[in-house]
Amino acid sequence: MSINDKLDSVILKRSEGSAILGAEDEEEIARPPRPKRDEEELDMDITPMIDITFLLLIFFLVSSTPDETTAMNLPPAQYGGAVSQEFSTVISVAEGGIDQAPVYRGDGKIPKNLLSTDPQVRAEEITQHISEGLSDGKTDVVIKADRGVACRDIDVVLKAISKTEGVKIYLGVLESHSR
Repeated sequence: MSINDKLDSVILKRSEGSAILGAEDEEEIARPPRPKRDEEELDMDITPMIDITFLLLIFFLVSSTPDETTAMNLPPAQYGGAVSQEFSTVISVAEGGIDQAPVYRGDGKIPKNLLSTDPQVRAEEITQHISEGLSDGKTDVVIKADRGVACRDIDVVLKAISKTEGVKIYLGVLESHSR
């Protein structure tokens, strides 16, 4: 006797008004086997884990402090206008060094962006950095130098930049109201 036949007989007995099945009748009726689940149903829902990940990311972004060692200590400005860094190639000149100030590609004192200490190689690296910026449509060059950098160190960078045609050179300073 198949499972469906047993279920049909139970339904018939109940519809005829017979008493509830006894324990012996219940043992005869086995539940039908569960259908096999698809592999898709066995996958774990990772949506809550993604939510927690984003909450942790937001927490660490809000509670962290920026790295002060890479910030430039710019002198205050008395005159002039703002230049967008988004559309500019930035070169940073840091305070320090034995014979010459360290020069960095980009904004800040990031060690991986440090240019060579050899003057000729440094000039070539600056020219290459500006050429890459020009290919991205960045015609402005901003030199950010620490307050204590000697003018001769900035002059070396200016000479290297001036070898590239079609760029405007700006010196980065702090706005007077942000002191």
